[in-house]
Amino acid sequence: MNERKATISRNTLETQITVTVNLDGTGKSHFETGVPFLDHMMDQISRHGLIDLDVHAVGDLHIDAHHTVEDIGITMGQAFAEAVGDKKGITRYGHAYVPLDEALSRVVIDFSGRAGLEYHVPYTRGSVGGFDVDLFSEFFHGFVNHAKVTLHIDNLRGKNTHHQAETVFKAFGRALRMALQPDERMAGITPSTKGSL
Repeated sequence: MNERKATISRNTLETQITVTVNLDGTGKSHFETGVPFLDHMMDQISRHGLIDLDVHAVGDLHIDAHHTVEDIGITMGQAFAEAVGDKKGITRYGHAYVPLDEALSRVVIDFSGRAGLEYHVPYTRGSVGGFDVDLFSEFFHGFVNHAKVTLHIDNLRGKNTHHQAETVFKAFGRALRMALQPDERMAGITPSTKGSL
């Protein structure tokens, strides 16, 4: 499998964003976004996905975090799409359940080439640490539409909004990790034997 790294920059009237991703990393991350709670959640993607992730963003935070969060999702999706390449040899599907105290979330992903998001997270509060949790939906929509993946996110239970969000992002990282690993079924497969699978 070739080196799976990418750097993507996106510049709009509202934001200037650069994302660097290494899908075969060790979980190292660095964030400068001006949105601390989003940084905390993206760190979960990196740690649990074993993905090296660097995100630098300057946005119109004097208005609110909407454009910054959405555009980070878009840029990250573009970086993942470039790093994954033709997707040959990957497992393609990934899933994970993650608990945190009373909260439990499930994430299922398919690197299908088709953008689709089912997002069901009934947050018990509207914000955590000044962050509007509605914006997580914008983040995932941006990612899905540009990574071209099918993504199902379900928070199955939870009372603490921080826990709900954290289980979602940890499960997302672990689902990514599973989907992006080499497909062991394809090891040693030749064109002559491929049709028997």
